[in-house]
Amino acid sequence: MMTFILFLLVFGVVVISHEFGHFLIAKANGIHVVEFCVGMGPTLCSFKKGETKYALRLLPIGGACMFEGEDGLNQQEEGADNSGSFQNAKVWSRIATVVAGPFFNFFLAFLVALIMVQMIVIREPIVSGLIEGGAAQEAGLMAGDRILSMNGERIYLYEEISLINQLNKGKEIKILYERDGQKYETALTPFYSEEEGRFLLGITNSEIKQIKGLDGIRFAWYEVRFGVVNTYKSLGMLVTGKVSRQDVAGPVGIAVNVVGKVYEETKESAMDVLVNMLNIVMLLSVNLGIFNLLPIPALDGGRLVFLLIEVVRGKPISPEKEGLVHFIGMVFFMGLMVVVFFNDLVNIFG
Repeated sequence: MMTFILFLLVFGVVVISHEFGHFLIAKANGIHVVEFCVGMGPTLCSFKKGETKYALRLLPIGGACMFEGEDGLNQQEEGADNSGSFQNAKVWSRIATVVAGPFFNFFLAFLVALIMVQMIVIREPIVSGLIEGGAAQEAGLMAGDRILSMNGERIYLYEEISLINQLNKGKEIKILYERDGQKYETALTPFYSEEEGRFLLGITNSEIKQIKGLDGIRFAWYEVRFGVVNTYKSLGMLVTGKVSRQDVAGPVGIAVNVVGKVYEETKESAMDVLVNMLNIVMLLSVNLGIFNLLPIPALDGGRLVFLLIEVVRGKPISPEKEGLVHFIGMVFFMGLMVVVFFNDLVNIFG
């Protein structure tokens, strides 16, 4: 029950922030919002204020902010007052409204990270110790070295070192590091540990930093940046087929395998539970923001493509044609949701 409650809170905050972004900017540009809903499927409860219906739906797996005139929705008859129609708003107002959802996700992620870094200690990318005979020792690294970049990628947090090593799959890694104010370059090939079942660099890290004052802004940005890089690389692996079925999770998988497991591991400490839930909110918010910007029909990114084409052409594509494209995209995603749902069940009970 606690897992379910935490999942609703985490997912609810992420979804509401996204839809509220659309809602707020639409209202600011005079676009009528027909419905603002959280969840999908049958309506549990609703009320109407002004021209907007606010609804809570049964399935906690998404939400929507529907505008008048969007894909023909509630488009008024010719000759009537269509001033609040999405289609009649200026193109840059529509672009701002579409982009606002993902933007609010990134903004939420930053605010959450800002709170989180004040509650935890940060692991800096500094070599605290070396494993005897390990790859790092053979490459000439020493305790106290600060790793600046790996394979050309700038490093700010120790977690980034682990991520790059994990995705590198044992290939050679070029490292830029700093020692006594001087920069040096080296290369190493991680050793595979049968005991741990992964490739190891051969370094240990115990360098922690308590965040205070304005440092929080900088490290909050580093945390969000880590989430963005993590999401970007994960999507790349998904597209290239480097991610297995077991690595893909939908709402059910997130609830059980992420929220549930984290809660079970940290439930003895309310502070640990809070910090870990904040971290999940941050990562999910970044994921939702990036995913929605993909140029795929029915997503914000897909709508943005049509709007940018309108900017270039100087006139919009037929709303009926655009609506059909987004409808096809929606059907695709509904089918994908069913597949992901059953995949979650197989991963959990299989």
